[in-house]
Amino acid sequence: MKLPHPLYQGTLLRRYQRFLADVCLDDGTLVTAHTPNTGSMKGCAEPGNRVLLSKSENPARKYPHCWELVRTDQVWVGINTMLPNRLVREGIENGTVRELSGYQAIRGEVPYGTGSRIDLLLSGTTGSCYVEVKNVTLVEEGSALFPDAVSARGQKHLRELMEMVRQGHRAVNFFVVQRGDGLRVSPADAIDPGYGRALREAAEAGVELLAYRALVTPEEIVLKERLPVLL
Repeated sequence: MKLPHPLYQGTLLRRYQRFLADVCLDDGTLVTAHTPNTGSMKGCAEPGNRVLLSKSENPARKYPHCWELVRTDQVWVGINTMLPNRLVREGIENGTVRELSGYQAIRGEVPYGTGSRIDLLLSGTTGSCYVEVKNVTLVEEGSALFPDAVSARGQKHLRELMEMVRQGHRAVNFFVVQRGDGLRVSPADAIDPGYGRALREAAEAGVELLAYRALVTPEEIVLKERLPVLL
């Protein structure tokens, strides 16, 4: 997936109110950028970090700049949670994600569960597969950890995936690690023990756990290789 061009380089001053970040661009301009990430962004939102912003040409946007990447621990990290669904879809269509091959149709944001929408619904002669995609940006000592904040919504999605399994469908919780230094994926039990318990329960109930690491550069983000999920 190609990133928007051009990207504007700068230094993070602060992230606040969840969706806003103040950035000093390299030319000295101070801008407030939209932050497309609802998590805590632990380890990725430290003042002084180098960041890359895209810019919309839509004059109606209050904040035309959008935070896309941050440089931390010597790697670029993709913080835009709008991208992982597209990355997984692209990986399925180009054959990178072999575990989800063989389906004839892919649809996104299909209503299911209780007021939810599944990120990707795969369907074909072998049946249906419900794929919930999670963006992972927190890495500690090589372990990519999810979530980076308490996530009642994430637990709800796991319960809905378990229900799909009970109804006879295939269900997958897919972790996209948008940074190159993650070696494995695990639940962040110290941050949200409830999510960890729900993830283990889901795995025991037949929900498949997949994780892929992405190669993140200022030019593009591409799913590259599968990582183990350690519970």
